[in-house]
Amino acid sequence: MALTLCGRARRLVSVSATSVYSNGRLQRLQQTGWNRFQLGEAKAIRLLPRRTNMVQELGSREEFMQENRDTETSYDFLGEMRQRFLRFKRQKYLPQIEKFQALAVAQSPKVMVIGCADSRVCPSYVLGFQPGEAFTIRNVANLITPIQNGPTETNSALEFAVTTLQVENIIVMGHSNCGGIAALMNHQNHLEQPSSLVERWVMNGKAAKLRTQEASSHLSFDEQCRNCEKESIKDSVMNLITYPWIRDRVKSGEVKIHGCYYNLSDCSLEKWRLSSDKNSNEFYVSDKEIWN
Repeated sequence: MALTLCGRARRLVSVSATSVYSNGRLQRLQQTGWNRFQLGEAKAIRLLPRRTNMVQELGSREEFMQENRDTETSYDFLGEMRQRFLRFKRQKYLPQIEKFQALAVAQSPKVMVIGCADSRVCPSYVLGFQPGEAFTIRNVANLITPIQNGPTETNSALEFAVTTLQVENIIVMGHSNCGGIAALMNHQNHLEQPSSLVERWVMNGKAAKLRTQEASSHLSFDEQCRNCEKESIKDSVMNLITYPWIRDRVKSGEVKIHGCYYNLSDCSLEKWRLSSDKNSNEFYVSDKEIWN
């Protein structure tokens, strides 16, 4: 009913008393057979002031609602980012201006982190790194390919971090509920050509997938994904040794390599370390720890 009155009021308010008499608009509307406008001239004139007030009231409500909609739709995340940046400058940058000015000249991080691109798993936030402490690169499913696969954004960053910045620790950080690993596990093994860029990339973790399927085929899909997430981290850790400039530094003790698995559900972290057997010159993942 309110919507009908609103529609009628808006249409009637546009018809002034003069137009009712002068141009016969009401008569033309009556001739169209529209029941909504079957009003006599006298009745129309009598109702017009009351309906004009109604329209003014409804109009003010509409303006109020429009203002609210404008406020809602005008929320600009860039504006929020601006406020966050200025807050960072006031609360962190200016109180430590000497430190940040030194970082503007050069960096000397001790840690390199290869993390997942997932928005829920920011290595600096989870592990508490401060500016200048960790050289970080992130990709889907935190994968590191062997050197034989050719250049990628990740291994080019690794080369820079290890050979130029001379980081002392490399951390491969994965996490639970990883969409990249789920895509890997969902991909049908018999399909040789992945259908998307994501599938092509995550297929670099196929070895971890096959081991997982062989060892835990009796488990649910979600449980298999959790196992594959950890197996994939271990494979990426081992792939680091295929790079001579990493392998040599690991053997000499200049670089230590770690794997971390962050569980989003209970905020626990499972950590491994890459170890080597000096007699056989072989590498393996060991020293499992749980931080919770």
